[in-house]
Amino acid sequence: MDNRHIQFRDGLTEASQQVTPFELLKLQRLFQVGAFWAGERCLEDWKIAIANSYPIISVWDHEELIGFARATSDGIYRAMVWDVVIHPDYRGQGLGRQLVQTLLAHPHMNQVERIYLTTTHQQRFYEHIGFVHNSSTTMVLNQGAEALPMVLDATQPEVLPE
Repeated sequence: MDNRHIQFRDGLTEASQQVTPFELLKLQRLFQVGAFWAGERCLEDWKIAIANSYPIISVWDHEELIGFARATSDGIYRAMVWDVVIHPDYRGQGLGRQLVQTLLAHPHMNQVERIYLTTTHQQRFYEHIGFVHNSSTTMVLNQGAEALPMVLDATQPEVLPE
């Protein structure tokens, strides 16, 4: 396939402007067809995630969004890679590797000491890029509504167990 028309963008928009509802809809559709873990996310949630992520790299075939990855980072010590996806019709062409490498080369990521990611089935893909298994960081706090046994009252002083 001729990929000369494939464009990698810093962000989800063509210029550094506010993400439009139309672009969010394209993002939601990409994840519905290409990401089993995030196909049910709503547009309002995507808007929040985008607003709180930096950097974001998107991949476009003309006006079609075909790839996406985002990160959160302090720019020096720690970063986390999130939501890497390439449209199924474009897989196997090296675009996923290029997408992750572009994200890692971003000025807000390229000096970070330790970069984390979680993946369910793509460990080998990330190993080829340089990621290694890390069994020492296995803790997670699940703060979904069903996971919280109670809501803390911010007006009451917090009492910690001794």
